[in-house]
Amino acid sequence: MAQDRPSFVDLSDQLTQPSVLLPPEPDKAREALEEALLIGEAGSPERRAALTAVARSWPAFVGGWASLAEAARAQGQDVEAYAFARTGYHRALDRLRGNGWRGMGLVPWAHEPNRSALLAFHELLRAAELIGETSEVERMRQLLLDSDPSDPLGVATSPNA
Repeated sequence: MAQDRPSFVDLSDQLTQPSVLLPPEPDKAREALEEALLIGEAGSPERRAALTAVARSWPAFVGGWASLAEAARAQGQDVEAYAFARTGYHRALDRLRGNGWRGMGLVPWAHEPNRSALLAFHELLRAAELIGETSEVERMRQLLLDSDPSDPLGVATSPNA
């Protein structure tokens, strides 16, 4: 009788979302960002102006928005940091979705082009923390941990990620 029944087929591995491996951002945008990050000190108006120019020149460049959010945060401009981080977050989602991500699946830090998206999420977590938006902090913490469970940015244990 057991021969008349179909055998069990394990399809659980097919339910796992594949990792998203983003293509590199444009070379000119990355080079401009690297140059901007060499200007002045972390919270200096000169660096902030250079980062603003990067975001203006490449508005879809996630790394530019994440760095601009970090610079605003370093200058104590919490609301501006949040606005820049929110823009970076949305640009990161656009980029991930455009490359097959559907809201779940790994976005490994080990793949260098993924880092700008993860940094944008991290900057939103940090800026949300500064303005007291605790639900956003927890949402970003979970998104980062779901994206890369190895927690390369240390958000699992740090209350001030």
